[in-house]
Amino acid sequence: MLDLGNAGERLFVSSPPVVFPALGGGRQIERGKINHTVDAKSVRRSVLSALRRISLSSTGKEAKMNHESGYGRAHRQAEHIFRNLLPAHGMAVREGQIVLCHAMLDALFNKEVLLCEAGVGIGKTLAYLVACILWQMHRPSQLKMPVVISTSSVALQDAILNEYLPDLSAIMLAEGIITAPITAVVRKGKERFVCDARLAERQEKAISKGKRQKNSLRMAESILDLDHIPNLTRYDRCRICVPQSCPRDCFLRLGCRYQQYLRDSMKPDIQICNHNYLLANASHRLEERPLLLRQYQVLVVDEAHKLPDAARQMYTETLSAQDMDDLCSLLQQAHFKGLSKRLRTAFLTLSISCTPRFAMPKRKISVPFSLTPFRQAALADCISLLQYIGSQPDMPHYLQYRLAETESLLRLFLLDVPTRILYLEFSADGQLTFCAASNRVPQLLRSALWNTREPTILTSGTLTAAGDFDHTEQLLGLAAYAPLRHFRAESPFNYRKKCLLYIPARRAAAVPENQYLADKIVQLVSTCHGHALVLFTSYRQMRNVYDALGGRLMFPVFQAGRGQNRSIQQFKQSGNGVLFAAGSCWEGIDFPSDMVSLLIIAKLPFPIPDPVSDYERRQYPNLRDYINAEIIPEMQKKLRQGFGRAIRTEQDSCVVAILDERAGIGGKYHDAALAALPTCPTTEKIEDVQQFIREQKRPDYFL
Repeated sequence: MLDLGNAGERLFVSSPPVVFPALGGGRQIERGKINHTVDAKSVRRSVLSALRRISLSSTGKEAKMNHESGYGRAHRQAEHIFRNLLPAHGMAVREGQIVLCHAMLDALFNKEVLLCEAGVGIGKTLAYLVACILWQMHRPSQLKMPVVISTSSVALQDAILNEYLPDLSAIMLAEGIITAPITAVVRKGKERFVCDARLAERQEKAISKGKRQKNSLRMAESILDLDHIPNLTRYDRCRICVPQSCPRDCFLRLGCRYQQYLRDSMKPDIQICNHNYLLANASHRLEERPLLLRQYQVLVVDEAHKLPDAARQMYTETLSAQDMDDLCSLLQQAHFKGLSKRLRTAFLTLSISCTPRFAMPKRKISVPFSLTPFRQAALADCISLLQYIGSQPDMPHYLQYRLAETESLLRLFLLDVPTRILYLEFSADGQLTFCAASNRVPQLLRSALWNTREPTILTSGTLTAAGDFDHTEQLLGLAAYAPLRHFRAESPFNYRKKCLLYIPARRAAAVPENQYLADKIVQLVSTCHGHALVLFTSYRQMRNVYDALGGRLMFPVFQAGRGQNRSIQQFKQSGNGVLFAAGSCWEGIDFPSDMVSLLIIAKLPFPIPDPVSDYERRQYPNLRDYINAEIIPEMQKKLRQGFGRAIRTEQDSCVVAILDERAGIGGKYHDAALAALPTCPTTEKIEDVQQFIREQKRPDYFL
């Protein structure tokens, strides 16, 4: 425990240690739903007005109340940090970032939920870190509990721990704002850490393996986090990670690095995790099981637009063919060979009853589940057999639990439970998985996260659709929630001067779509002299268009497949290359400076239909209402995420081309596409693209 400041207040953070300060208390301000959109003219007025209110609140009778004067001190400290301290260390003053931090402080002191959309370049991460630190420092010592920051990406977690926090801490220490370090830690699931016992076993079996594999396993002896071990194969990762349940008689238990990590990770006051871990912790709390995280007093959800998908995954029960195979193997190891064989046969029969009669494509597909007489009989046989096996008198407890869990899931398919969306998922190689998704995700999110009443900041670059938060509120279970605060900060970048939107005229009907896309890409890339990122909504179309290019591009071309970070790095090093990408490249990847001067969006990113969306569609009176309420808002959010790859700094300039004819003039979704994007000049002429590039770029760009 580290003393931070003259009031004897304490604040902690994790390993490795990161230094931070402590600042003052707070006063209650007006509650309710507040919509605040930041623009250039109102920013300064808002800050000055807030400071005047703070000055008035610290006089007279109110000054006698410590928690009220702390509110004022926190806001004044935020002004000082962003206007004086950070600029003195080379960081730019961003008015939107300052107002954003003030809004976050208000939400924290009022114990509200803040939905905060921050455009590209605002600096939201630094804003909420400063706000949380300032608020934490003014809490009474008996109320001090951790701050939890939940993100969706490992990269952002590492950046917060190893870049943002150390830099901010060093600055505040140097200025005498804090006197001792704060600690922070990244919390992950046990499958992300090394099990020393399993590592020893794997090393014995890998004697004959290659040098690179041996080196990775050797590094695991000193590196606990599997994400930080280079060249570790997926196979080895699965065999050396901490198992689902640790055996009590493990010979390395007393000196186990993972158990020590668990003990140490409960101490820091900034706990960083992903959305799945946050939801798992909430589930533990509701079920009155031991918590994964310490009881916290502030929750920050960064990349909050991904929380509904994480929740949908969290609240979907699955049973794969591999899961059943693992269960049968455990039964065989426990000397129930005959029962294991019977269970394999019963599940095989069930799988055959569920296999579609049509030829399945060589990609993952999902199909709604329907209960036929054949499937009903096969399900009943499996459930009955699972019950019988679990009732054996000498069955180990861990196997009884696995058997009961499997039986419970299959029973959902037999009974067709109305709170579940039942479907079958087939992998690219035809492996079957039973999936039972909840149709109450918003309600579950509300009871899991928002009913706890901790102050919460949910932030992202894409929380609104057509200018409002309604769709996001619905997805997050925040509709009609109070107190709820809205805040929207536009990007500080000058899109009117630095960006040109190119939407060509409709293609000729005789030209195949992939050939049309290839021709347009060649034309645009040649006009812009490379420096291009081409975003697709499917890997299949990406490959087909790449093939249709026929080697016509004069610049190096790279394809980023699933998990192929090497192609992205090669593109960044090429200087003027062209990157074909899909999936995760729509967000979360930075291409600064002239690296991407041409962003091509091949198709509008509409969500892919699946059994869950089919269920949602049936809840609306007609297809049009469903499209307007669900499909278009999702497309707009994804489109803005992709658009955000174009300009990452004040100096960047970029042409953004949308080649989907539905976005063109007269197209079905022309207005919806434009409503999702910042205001910038638009053209249909390739000549305007050429002129824009010539005006914006330096002579060395064309070399």
